[in-house]
Amino acid sequence: MTTNKQELAIVGGGIGGLTAALALQRAGMRVRVFEQAPALGEVGAGISLSPTAVHGLNYLGLRDVLLREAYAPEDQVVRHFRDARPLSEINRGRSLMERYGERYYLIHRADLHDALAAAVRANDSAAILLDHRLVSLEQRRDGVQITFANGKRYAADALVGADGSRSVVREQLFGPGDPQFTGYIAWRGLVPMEKVPAGILNPPSGIFVGPRHLVNRYPVQRGKSLNFVAFAERTTWTAEGWSIRSTVQELLDEFVGWHEDVLTFMRATPPDLLFKWGLFDREPLERWTSGRVTLLGDAAHPVLPFLGHGAVMAIEDGVVLARALSETPIIEDCLQRYETARRERATFIVLQSREAGKHFHHADPDSYRVRSQGQPADERLGLFNYNPVTAAL
Repeated sequence: MTTNKQELAIVGGGIGGLTAALALQRAGMRVRVFEQAPALGEVGAGISLSPTAVHGLNYLGLRDVLLREAYAPEDQVVRHFRDARPLSEINRGRSLMERYGERYYLIHRADLHDALAAAVRANDSAAILLDHRLVSLEQRRDGVQITFANGKRYAADALVGADGSRSVVREQLFGPGDPQFTGYIAWRGLVPMEKVPAGILNPPSGIFVGPRHLVNRYPVQRGKSLNFVAFAERTTWTAEGWSIRSTVQELLDEFVGWHEDVLTFMRATPPDLLFKWGLFDREPLERWTSGRVTLLGDAAHPVLPFLGHGAVMAIEDGVVLARALSETPIIEDCLQRYETARRERATFIVLQSREAGKHFHHADPDSYRVRSQGQPADERLGLFNYNPVTAAL
């Protein structure tokens, strides 16, 4: 067990930062989470949780949250964009339980985020500090001094940068480096389920593939809403953020000629619940850690969404980080041990997520089954053969 650590600071109060905070608390450590926003919250989008992430959340005591808030798909079907014929059938329930000891879940991002924040605050009501935008950090012999835009300064024994793909902590450690536009754009929408004809959701979790386009949809919020993400391609993108308003007509114009099952739920999207954003990417870092500072989640390894592993990787990171910090006596060694345990897997998933984007956006959707070799990409690549609770450190 580590000793003589008074406090660990986490910059970023998203899913990765809060998972790390909860895991560190579970290991008996004092944590402060610094979030730049004036209020804690998450955007209205769904996320997927593979068996690997579910093992981590179960370990942190959030099993009941998944059972209560998440949708547990038994089957998922990939369909042709034009006629909706099945191209691939995937079991996400019993077969995964048999092989990996857990199944797949789909959940509204805000529902998981709220549960993590509540659990962290239940352990320590002062653990999360809002309106703290990091300006600078300074490493010292026995800790890290951090300064925020509100003029406040804090000292911590170690610092974890969980501040997203445009991480200030990463820039402070390794210098500037702008992410590159990938050529993909995405729309995310949330449709009240009463506006969605039941007959078009068979099964409720489904993917449609078309030339250079992709649509994924599934229930969230205890079945009250249908979450969808629709991808297309562009040569340029200049807008910042992933909460840019879009019109329903703009979305429909992009998907002209698609099956009526897709267009039906797109048309039903409330205008205030439809957003678009451009997908940006970075080359994997050669290292995440410097002294008493390390990175986690998208700050360390921003990942494209085509394997559904963004939140998964952040959850895995948080669990492994806490394990490393609880098993090694010297902080610098703890952080390096965490990075060594995680970097190869993270880099692999970053690179394979790029390939998955090409696979889904192939010009010939009719060849999908042959190209998939009869298996979904995540299982074909062995991505579920991992457990952050038991993985070697």
